[in-house]
Amino acid sequence: MTDSRPPAADDALLPAEAGKSATTTVPESADAESSPLRIARVAVDVSLPHLDRFFDYAVTEAQAEAAVPGARVRVRFAGRLRDGFIVDLPDTTEHTGTLAPLHTVLSAEPVLAPEIVSLIRRVADHYAGTFADVLRLAVPPRHAATEKATPRPVELPAPDRSAGPLDRYPTGPELINALATGGRPRAYWQVCPGAGEYADWTAGLAQAAAATVAGGRGVLIIVPDHRDLDRLAQACTQRFGAAGFARLSAELGPSARYRQFLRISRGQVKVVIGTRAAAYAPVHDLGLVALWDDGDDLLSEPRAPYPHAREVLAIRAADQDCAVLFAGYARSTEIEQLINAQWLTPLALPTAEVRREAPVVRVASDTDESMARDPAARTSRLPHDTFELVRRSLPQGPVLVQIPRAGYRLALACARCRTPIRCPRCNGPAREQPDGGLDCAWCGSLLAGWRCPECGSDRHRAPVVGATRLAEELGRAFPGTVVIRSAGNRVLPEVSAKPALVVATPGAEPVAEGGYAAALLVDADALLARAALRAGEEALRRWLNVTALVRPAPAGGTVMVVGAPDARAIQALVRTDPGGFARRELADRAAAHFPPAAAVATIEGGPASVADFLTPVLDELPTEAEVLGPVPFASKPGEELQRLTVRVPRRDRVRLSRLLQQAQGVRSAKKVDGAIRVRVDPVVMD
Repeated sequence: MTDSRPPAADDALLPAEAGKSATTTVPESADAESSPLRIARVAVDVSLPHLDRFFDYAVTEAQAEAAVPGARVRVRFAGRLRDGFIVDLPDTTEHTGTLAPLHTVLSAEPVLAPEIVSLIRRVADHYAGTFADVLRLAVPPRHAATEKATPRPVELPAPDRSAGPLDRYPTGPELINALATGGRPRAYWQVCPGAGEYADWTAGLAQAAAATVAGGRGVLIIVPDHRDLDRLAQACTQRFGAAGFARLSAELGPSARYRQFLRISRGQVKVVIGTRAAAYAPVHDLGLVALWDDGDDLLSEPRAPYPHAREVLAIRAADQDCAVLFAGYARSTEIEQLINAQWLTPLALPTAEVRREAPVVRVASDTDESMARDPAARTSRLPHDTFELVRRSLPQGPVLVQIPRAGYRLALACARCRTPIRCPRCNGPAREQPDGGLDCAWCGSLLAGWRCPECGSDRHRAPVVGATRLAEELGRAFPGTVVIRSAGNRVLPEVSAKPALVVATPGAEPVAEGGYAAALLVDADALLARAALRAGEEALRRWLNVTALVRPAPAGGTVMVVGAPDARAIQALVRTDPGGFARRELADRAAAHFPPAAAVATIEGGPASVADFLTPVLDELPTEAEVLGPVPFASKPGEELQRLTVRVPRRDRVRLSRLLQQAQGVRSAKKVDGAIRVRVDPVVMD
């Protein structure tokens, strides 16, 4: 971990701080080319927590026309020139001295709307972060040539209001009607998994968007990654035409991304689709925010203050009083909590229809007959039942095999005593190369002549096999069958309907034309055995996403999972019951005081830094707060870091965030050495 903070500012050099109430007006003179006309309240690009506020500057006559709210500016701050945005043009300021003038108005283009200023502030407070950190996520860098280019006028066609998947769900037509007539419903669409018409989430979200646009309002839809975005773009093209929506994602180059952003901020388009950063897009007259698959960790921002797109959209919906449509095949505990609070209304098919539209789900070797035929089935990676399913299904079309990890052979261990093989140099995990040799996955050292230090054996095995090795094994088991791999750096978007074995890692599964004939979920127990709070929830989400790629039961679609039949997540998969799983999981979390039933924050850093940070916070924590740790951890070899966890009842979440913000501000003002990372409600807890 490195300290990425900018040099601490000298408070004596700071410009005027924006106050809550005014006491003086703009002075009649300033050190500028001409007299100031008014005040500009500026959000300066400084992430120091103790300077997390707006500052007032004077606007000169020469700057008056360009200095509009939302404009980019450059100001002198603590002796240095820094970028910023005008957030307001107040009549008065609390500052009693002479205001420093804006150094430069970089552009008169208003790219930071007032409602986005409010959203950024609320997100920063929600996650104990700073305005500047969230601002960097919200507004893309300026591309001057793109900004100056004259946009071509585009006449947008009326949206296609034809029927769609939501019409087939109970209360779906009512939802569509409410969106079209200016209503503000909030729903969670429990999409039926299966490659049938009920499961086309892209068509359903585009249908909801078309209804909202027909009612004169804007739409914002967020998805986890570019593959989801490509599929959603196809559905939106059918409803709005190729130019009828804007697309925002990190995959776009600087010019293309800024061009799309300007289309949105100028009100030239009403529908916006994108990945997590697009949650801040300045959509005009926002009427609907939608989100697909909120459990995907790609929706959690890896940069401070680590906001999750689900929370950003929920905050935005409350701020801008708009409709909400979250959707997924699975159901996260956070969504279940919102349903319990009646903030979201579930929209799902009856159980009988789910069983008809979804594929059949079976557990391998779950009968006495299959166990008698294959006594080693419970410990085998691919028991006899899986081979039978593949043989039966291949003539009908492609068969998908999901394996938890990429690579050749992973997590190597002694074949005799199962002791994990570690590198003697750095203690990293060993890996096997295709030629059979061993080396270290961390430092690359060769492990020539390895013998187990516990039992002396020189034989090793892989408790978990990667996608590459499994593809080889299946190729030998089914000679003459095409084997396709989608994993790691080689992810395929789709495959044909021809018979083939498709081996993929979670999230890399291609879409099959007409749906897969069958799917195998291999090493299910390995997913469930992960030392993570969300292991079961995440496993079920991944499995349901695979189930959604398989043909419905009437068309012969079958999913087979290789794992313990009594595991809660596997039972929920067999029943296609993500709602029931989420309810039980949330109840268990509440009993154990785990998120989302409780609010949690983690503080990470060096031992001295963590102790120094926590000391002033302890006395201010709620009486029911629990402080867990600190415990050592290392994100890379050689690090000596500690993690401390603070847990409070959900009702005290706002108080916890405020305390952590204040503690970071005190630390920043004192210029304390050592980096600290604060995460509120972290997605990953292991």
